[in-house]
Amino acid sequence: MSDQSSSKIISKTITNVNDESGNNFRFVENVIDLNKHKDNLIKTKSDIEEETSTFKRKDEWFWDTTSEQIFAQDGKTIVAVGHASVKSIVPLELLRHIYLPQKPHDRIFDPTTRTISYLQPRSYLPVKSLIQGEKKRILVTGGAGFVGSHLVDRLMLIGHEVIVLDNFFTGRKNNLAHWMGHPNFELIRHDVVDPFLIEVDQIYHLACPASPPHYQYNPIKTVKTSVMGTINMLGLAKRVKARFLLTSTSEVYGDPEEHPQAETYWGHVNPIGPRACYDEGKRVAETLTYAYMHQDSVDVRVARIFNTFGPRMNENDGRVVSNFIMQALKGEDLTIYGDGLQTRSFQYVHDLVDGLILLMNKDYMEPVNLGNPDEYTIREFAELIRNEVNSSCKIKTLPAPTDDPKKRRPDISRAEQILGWKPRWPVKQGIGETVKYFQRQMEAGLI
Repeated sequence: MSDQSSSKIISKTITNVNDESGNNFRFVENVIDLNKHKDNLIKTKSDIEEETSTFKRKDEWFWDTTSEQIFAQDGKTIVAVGHASVKSIVPLELLRHIYLPQKPHDRIFDPTTRTISYLQPRSYLPVKSLIQGEKKRILVTGGAGFVGSHLVDRLMLIGHEVIVLDNFFTGRKNNLAHWMGHPNFELIRHDVVDPFLIEVDQIYHLACPASPPHYQYNPIKTVKTSVMGTINMLGLAKRVKARFLLTSTSEVYGDPEEHPQAETYWGHVNPIGPRACYDEGKRVAETLTYAYMHQDSVDVRVARIFNTFGPRMNENDGRVVSNFIMQALKGEDLTIYGDGLQTRSFQYVHDLVDGLILLMNKDYMEPVNLGNPDEYTIREFAELIRNEVNSSCKIKTLPAPTDDPKKRRPDISRAEQILGWKPRWPVKQGIGETVKYFQRQMEAGLI
């Protein structure tokens, strides 16, 4: 290019603001010309088009921490996530820039040759600047997975130092690629079945495959992850006096005879069925958690998570939402197992992350349900996604799997009273974002 100055990296300060504690921080935007990084690449048509301009990230974000508004003036449109009581509020558009970027920040995909060119150097989104007493070292096991990566995003943006452990059985490095190299972030390939030593303040223990195809693929390993992995993380929490949060599941209720399910319900679980490796594994994990609390005074929290969906779901994980969306995007029939009258309650991932951070930072040790009490039949949900994505698709039925719960709906009274938490995201709005995510993954050649 004739303009030689465009081959330089230009940094400029976008804004200086104060965080909630009065600490000043700065957000810097990098304007990067791609030509310097493409000299040794095989040029495609998309490369040539890119060479005519500079690669500029539109990261002109700033923290309006004087405002604690979650909804816009209309009272319906969500503009931020988090809760002021634990200083976890994050602008929604900032998060969307991570999981729904208009274009990938760090790569160029050429659909004709199906090749990817990775771009360096890079800049990062702004994170809060916390003083030493407020900034925590937080361990997230399973942090490269669907829920874990969203939790990591939130913890990073609100200013903490985050260490992720993941063996990448279901987790993906790509879910965390935007934080690679950040001073506050560390990613370690490790299986929690093996002991791990580190100094941390909090432990979010998410590590365990959570969809039927994944946890049934190797049921013995699933049980070992729930049992031995939880023992190792509880042992770590005991040694370093860290607060420990177990992400349990609504599956501990099994095929419930009580509806909706409150935390006091003991459940109705088949201990030798195909789902038992996960259901009973999580029940034992809860038993271990409270044994460590009573015997060794470990500071524990337990979240029982109900059906959750959102961007970064694995496209082939066998869950209802991802199955229906991928089938509709491909123009295939939507598959229902059984008569479709079984019910589920679906919460968007942002609501779940809000609940996890609240629970970790509140003084309450009993189990807490985190889910959306709005109940849908599977057929109703299939019709909702079909109408949203591809109305020409048909719905077909297949035999129901063994031990498939007939009803599932949380009683969230405890979460409302203790945490001040309840779901904010309408299911339809969450579906819209999730569909957009899968569409962009397909366009980028990632699925």
